[in-house]
Order: sequence, then C-alpha cells, then structure tokens
Amino acid sequence: MSVKVFIPTPLRAFTEKRDTVEVDGKTVGEVLKNLVSRYQPLQQHLYQDNGALRGYVNIYVNEEDIRYLAKEKTPVGEKDAISIIPSIAGGKDDEAHGIAHEVLLSNDEVLRYSRHLIMPEVGMLGQKKLKAAKVLLIGAGGLGSPLGLYLAAAGVGKIGIVDFDVVDATNLQRQVLHSTGDVGRSKLESARETINGINPYINVETFETRLTSENALDLFAGYDVIVDGTDNFPTRYLVNDACVLLGKPNVYGSIFRFDGQVTVFDARQGPCYRCLYPAPPPPGLVPSCAEGGVLGVLPGIVGTLQALETIKLIIGQGDSLVGRLVLFDALKFTFRELKLRKNPECPICGSAPSITSLIDYELFCGIEPPVHDEESHRQFEITVEELKRRMDRNDDFILVDVREPHEFEIVNIGGRLVPLADLPNRMNELDLSRDIVVYCKSGARSGRAVNFLRTSGFTRAKNLVGGIDAWAQKIDPRLPRY
Repeated sequence: MSVKVFIPTPLRAFTEKRDTVEVDGKTVGEVLKNLVSRYQPLQQHLYQDNGALRGYVNIYVNEEDIRYLAKEKTPVGEKDAISIIPSIAGGKDDEAHGIAHEVLLSNDEVLRYSRHLIMPEVGMLGQKKLKAAKVLLIGAGGLGSPLGLYLAAAGVGKIGIVDFDVVDATNLQRQVLHSTGDVGRSKLESARETINGINPYINVETFETRLTSENALDLFAGYDVIVDGTDNFPTRYLVNDACVLLGKPNVYGSIFRFDGQVTVFDARQGPCYRCLYPAPPPPGLVPSCAEGGVLGVLPGIVGTLQALETIKLIIGQGDSLVGRLVLFDALKFTFRELKLRKNPECPICGSAPSITSLIDYELFCGIEPPVHDEESHRQFEITVEELKRRMDRNDDFILVDVREPHEFEIVNIGGRLVPLADLPNRMNELDLSRDIVVYCKSGARSGRAVNFLRTSGFTRAKNLVGGIDAWAQKIDPRLPRY
C-alpha cells in the first residue's frame, strides 16, 4: 500500500529533486523507514544516531501532528498524506479598545485611510486601533521590507525595527525597502526614509543593535505585537521565548528558495515556536538563504501574509493563525494548512516550564564561540593569497568546489565539483595522501565539508577562507560576484 510523502525543499536534494514520493507502509514509521531506505542521505536529516526522530523535524499525517496521534505507530492508508516539516533559521484587549477611542484622526488621515474606513470590519474604530498600535519588526530585510511597507501604509502608528546590517547589492533582489542608492547605508536609515515617504504619520523607532538575551525583554516591552523576520535559529528561539515571557503574540514567517511558512505563536491561547520545534537543527545542517537562495518575490508574499495577520490581531477581526501553520509552495502555487497543538511539556509555555528567563541561544543552538587559538585554527584554512601562490607554483593539490552546479555555472576557479550533499558518497574520488583545498561561495559550506573530511581521515584538507567571493574581491576582480 503506497502513501504520498511531501518532501520539503531543503530535503529534495536527497530525493532526486522530487517534491512528493509514493512509499509503501502501513504506519508512519514504516513509511519513513522505507523512504530512508530508498534515499539513504535522508537518514541523518530525519533520525538521530539512536534511531529516534530528530526534534527539529515534525511529521504530519494529513493535518495532524503525529506527536498527538500514535507517533510513528500512527496507521496510514492510501488516501493519507505524510508531510515532513523541518525547521527553516487574538485580538486586542479591552484596554487597547479604550485607548483607540481616545485616538483622533486628522482630515488628511481620514482621506488617506478612506478605503479602510468604509469597510465595516475596520471602520473608524479599527483605524484608530491601528494608529494606537505599536509593532516591532525583527529585521529590515526580505520579510521586514513588505512588513514595513504595508504596516505603514495601513496606518500602524508606531513601527519599531531592530537591525544592525547595511544594505548590500545582493539584498536588492528582494528587500524592497531599499534601493540602489542605499547600498552601503544602514538598513535602518534606509527603512525609516522609505516608510516615512509612504506615510508621514507613522512614528518609526529604530534600534541599531543585535537582538540579545540582555536587551530583548526591554525592547519588546513597549510593543503590542512582535513580528519575526529573522534568518537564524538562535534569534528565532530568542524571539519566541521573550514573547512567551512577556505574553505577546509572535507573528512568524520563514522562507527558503520557493517555500514559505506563516503562523502566529501566542502562548496565552495556543502553541509557541518551541511546541513546534523543541530542538534546533545542528549548526550548518539547514542552509541559509545566502547559501540556498530565495526567489525574490517569495518574501513579498510571506511578509505580506505576516502583515495581514498583524493587522487582524490589531483590529480584532477574523480568525488568526494561532494554532495553524500555513505552508506555501511557490513552484506549485499551493497553500496547505496544518494544525499546531500546544505541547503540555513545552519547556517555556508548558504546565511546568523549566525556562523562566532568557538563556544563551548561541549555546542552545550548538554554535561554538569563536576560536581564539589562531595558530591551531589556521592549520585547517588557507587564504586566497596563499592559494594563488600555490596555483602559480603548480603545487600538487586537489581543488574541490562544494557548491551546487548552477552556482558553478555562475562563476568558478576550477577544481572538481562535488556538491556538499554528495560529498559523503563521493569521498572515494579524493586522495588521502594529497593536499585538498575546498571552496564554496563564502567559506561556510566548505568549512563544514573540511570538518567532515578531517573526521573521515582526510587530515590534509583545508578550507578557503572567504570562498570564491574573497577570490573575486582580492585576486581577480573581473569575476562576477553573487
């Protein structure tokens, strides 16, 4: 008996790029074991060494989380569908209702928001609620851009933004808050200028700082809704925990290549992010948008959905996404909805929480602090200048590119193309007795490849610091950068 299994984008590299696979089995466990038997590289992504499912991978049968059914013993039939969902980096209360009544709209604002005002679901009271509302955006990038644009246009009175980055040329493909003239400029300055250009009645408050356990509670305290536009797991767990401790809704969105996720976490009436993903993936296992790419319009779609949920929360209309996770597949243009349940054993929002204050999220996500022993660290690395000298001398070494084939077509410096996902099955192509230099775009993936090779006996493997991007900047500026 075959069951359809939905494969998420990050795992399709291991299923011959298939988004759905028909697999035999009478239970979820049987289906997954047969899936892994067919596609061996999935083993490390789905299962721990002890055979248990990984904590950052959720399995659904139709719309139900198997953790609340019979887990891996959950029976399945031909009409059922299994979804693999890995991690991818209420209304207002009476007090707010009273505050909104005290807010005044000028004649210019009445004209500006007239299309809202003639909607009975919004009206004068709803628009006043928007003007009285305070929303904090975590990030002014891909998701933060449509959020900032549409929340400002809708009339949200105070928009706070936390970011510490500058505008880069690679941002312009999707981060529509910024323009070509903003390259090299603070994202917060660019965002403030764009938002105020859209709506001069908006108060934009900027925080040019990294969000940390030391400042999160203070930053969040003055806002009604927190909107998560982050791209890394430590900050995502930090945002979640701070929102739970302060009792604030967390409007969540994530993007990768062609896939998006949207929900609202509110521990006062539903699950939190930890209920969905109790544990983060190991560092480097889930690629970032910088490594895996993202379709430029996708953050516009997902960020706009986040803006929609934020506005609904503020005006107290409609059914929020609390307890529901929406999955968007841009390639197929399909939306799917899964039910989320509150985990009574959740360490922060469960019945007996063990987390009562913010923790070290880098440590929680397994990210090691910087190595201070430079000499020890450098023996596993090589700079672009050193590599150029070795090439000029025609030294004997193997050059390996662990990027994807489509990246190799954009630009390369030669070498053998062995995508990172293929490396475990292609180590036999490499020679243990020779020096090996591994490169990728920036040095992140090649760093993981070198760590893997060294633990597999390739002790002469080195990582190219800065990757091909550093080569293009320092050695051959004629090469394109991406």
